[in-house]
Amino acid sequence: MPDTRPVPFFDAAADFRRYRKAWMAALRRIGESGHFILGPHVARLEKEAARFLRAKSALGLANGTDALVMALRAADIGPGDEVLTTPWSFFASSGAICRVGATPVFADIEPDYFTLNPEAVEAGITPKTRALLPVHLYGCPADMTALMKIARAHGIAVIEDAAQSFGASWAGKYTGTHGDAGAFSFYPTKVLGGYGDGGLMVSRRLAWTRRARRLAQSGQDAPFRHREIGDNSRLDEVQAALLLAKLADIKDAIRQRQQIARLYAQGLKGLSDVVPPRTRKGGEHVFGLYTLRVPPRARPRLVRVFQKRGIGFGMYYPRPLHLQPALSFLGVGKGALPEAERAAREVISLPIFPGLAAGDVERVCEAIRAVVR
Repeated sequence: MPDTRPVPFFDAAADFRRYRKAWMAALRRIGESGHFILGPHVARLEKEAARFLRAKSALGLANGTDALVMALRAADIGPGDEVLTTPWSFFASSGAICRVGATPVFADIEPDYFTLNPEAVEAGITPKTRALLPVHLYGCPADMTALMKIARAHGIAVIEDAAQSFGASWAGKYTGTHGDAGAFSFYPTKVLGGYGDGGLMVSRRLAWTRRARRLAQSGQDAPFRHREIGDNSRLDEVQAALLLAKLADIKDAIRQRQQIARLYAQGLKGLSDVVPPRTRKGGEHVFGLYTLRVPPRARPRLVRVFQKRGIGFGMYYPRPLHLQPALSFLGVGKGALPEAERAAREVISLPIFPGLAAGDVERVCEAIRAVVR
């Protein structure tokens, strides 16, 4: 009998079972202490995450979007400033720029890696450009050597969106630590994911981290004394306790993702219509998402086969950011960023998470082989 069990895109229940004992024990300790906010687990997570990433400082926050906002505000980015970024990302990368009053300016992507094209970045620099915000999409590092060279030549800040790439590296350094600051998300499906929202900002500039810490607590620099208008963005003890347990296993989790990626590559070998994710020479891909390119004509048929067979999938993303209604005020029309627009027509993401069985990977590959050649 063929195996007809569903293949989830992400198995949250299995993940919970793996960490249940450690997390429940931590919950009891936290409950008995009565210390739920700004407690020892958050402080320890900041210290251990900074040690793992080899970052100078780290700050736990409510989510990854806030990590970007705090970094931009720490850099004094605001109205009248432009931030060069990618149109091929989750909305948060551009949304954070808008939230501080600055203007996102888009440069197109490299089609092989879905990350910013350095040549397009160079061409997009203007006198108003104050920062560069690259995104290490799907767990693939951007070419930070080229991007940092551009930033230094123009005297602009670099804030890395590493939400999907905890543990990925480029030229021997982890993503998020090449520039002035980096932002991570702890959303449950991420490489290092919690059981709710959470985020982390890292920085080589201690003054930025100090200011971001103040901003995250309503601009407060002493009890009930507010130096500036801030936000309320704090990682809680409950999430920090789980993330500490997962951080201890992160290298194994990444190895499992990379092994699953190798199984997919083997299972899809020889399919001329399928372009699997590529690993940039000099970098380490952690496969926060396993994203293929398939012909636009084949993608709807593949979706129907996945749905019929109970195979989870995702489309990250169906629309590039410059064509989002909320960003129409930028006046960037269709056709302006062809590689991002082509990606939107072709991408589909497959199940990938620690614990995904080899047999399930093969079932996904069989479904793809039934549609494309």
